[in-house]
Amino acid sequence: MARITIKGHEFNQLMIRDSYDRRAVLFTNNIVEILKKIGVVDDDIDISSQKVARLKGDAFASWYFDGQYMYFSYKLSNKYIDNLYIVSKVIELEVKSLLNEEITADEFIRHFYEDKDIEKMRKEARELLGVEEGCLDLELINKNYKILAKQHHPDAGGEMEMFKKINHAHKMLKRELS
Repeated sequence: MARITIKGHEFNQLMIRDSYDRRAVLFTNNIVEILKKIGVVDDDIDISSQKVARLKGDAFASWYFDGQYMYFSYKLSNKYIDNLYIVSKVIELEVKSLLNEEITADEFIRHFYEDKDIEKMRKEARELLGVEEGCLDLELINKNYKILAKQHHPDAGGEMEMFKKINHAHKMLKRELS
């Protein structure tokens, strides 16, 4: 079984071959139950859903913890169900680390804190870096970033504000895809 590493956690990649929709419900319920362990209430949890779980699709979960908006998404797998499994597993491992006092609440917040408009901001970042809206190729993003950063670097006569925007866009997409 293949192992994957996401947000510093290594775990087995689940090979789902049947009962996609039923498993999507199980993963969704798992996320809710895990977040309840740290005091998050049902009304503060939003989890992506898709009518047919075996099709391509992004998965995300958002919730409020300690007054902060938390968000985690995954979209690198070919099926929504695989993406949802990874979201569920990462949240499970992070909550376990928090409950076992391996990380602090502040570290937990740093791992998941996002702006509510993060998806819009990621779209704009991709536009700024000159890649397609759904681009998940970190090598292409890095390549375009290096070209634009070199062109707009203040030492090369570029504008500091544009250089900062390019750096911010790259950091945002790098965080998403790492």
